[in-house]
Amino acid sequence: MSHNFSPLKNDTFIKALLREETDYTPLWLMRQAGRYLPEYRATRKGAGSFMSLAKNPAFATEVTLQPIDRYALDAAILFSDILTVPDAMGLGLYFEEGEGPKFERPLKEEKDILALKVPEAGSLQYVFDAVTQIRTALDGRVPLIGFSGSPWTLACYMVEGQGSKEFHKVKTLLYKRPDLMHHILRVNADAVADYLNAQIDAGAQAVMIFDSWGGALADAAYQEFSLSYMQDIVAKLQKEKDGKRIPAIVFTKGGGLWLEKIAAIGADAVGLDWTVNLGQARARVGHQVALQGNLDPAILFAEPDQIRQQVIQTLDAYGTPTAGHGHVFNLGHGISQFTPPESVSVLVDTVHEYSRRQRQQG
Repeated sequence: MSHNFSPLKNDTFIKALLREETDYTPLWLMRQAGRYLPEYRATRKGAGSFMSLAKNPAFATEVTLQPIDRYALDAAILFSDILTVPDAMGLGLYFEEGEGPKFERPLKEEKDILALKVPEAGSLQYVFDAVTQIRTALDGRVPLIGFSGSPWTLACYMVEGQGSKEFHKVKTLLYKRPDLMHHILRVNADAVADYLNAQIDAGAQAVMIFDSWGGALADAAYQEFSLSYMQDIVAKLQKEKDGKRIPAIVFTKGGGLWLEKIAAIGADAVGLDWTVNLGQARARVGHQVALQGNLDPAILFAEPDQIRQQVIQTLDAYGTPTAGHGHVFNLGHGISQFTPPESVSVLVDTVHEYSRRQRQQG
């Protein structure tokens, strides 16, 4: 499938991911379209519920563009949820106000696990329609990022039935019945690879795998039950579309310990949370991958001068990017719903202004 999209006017984000030289450090924010924006809250109220918002391409387009209209961000990210894939597998995703996502039919019985299948592509068509509509509406202003949850992170929700702090059910399954755990992860990995490739076909110009719960695993378990499946997905991803490279980013929250191993799976960039020093991370990965991150989102509750200071400290930690290295500025995790919108303006302006000066001085 081919679309007649407008040419990209700002490719700084893509160039940074591909470790090419840029005039400044590009940035976008995890969860940049969200409840901290009054315009998002108004649209969500009109939609009636989160799922009504996410499953309607017109609404998804509207909220994806809201932060792009408000701030000089260098990339847009599809407005969706990481749990669309298990929802399409028939687990019954729903949201309870203030409690996050839940599944009506979590995986409890062996027969249900063995019956798990990759969803039909048509069951996620609303996502692909949203990607095409958003890419068209962006009119080449900035690139569009598609995304999915990692197989392990999806499995956590599928087995627990909701978010968890201790991961008691999914870890019990992992250690007692690793065969069943691997079955879930294999199905998830195939589903995620298909899902991301369909987003690329629909217009996504970069893709990201969110391994939100990888850091909850023990060392060997992380590599067996999370990283190996992300590596399988990266190997299956389209690397080009319409003659343009499609970079892939992987992000394990709490994964700094395994940085070298994550960098070796074949993705173009590795996302980092705020526990990692960017300069040390750059030295550890060398020319292998670009890095994305990693300001603590809580800094955005501080005063403007303090925000500027922390942004500069983060940029200084990475240092001036040179050919063969790449840095995309981001938060170490998603932006809080309580963040003052004005703080994001300070963040964006400081990243752009200071990183330009860095290059001029370097």
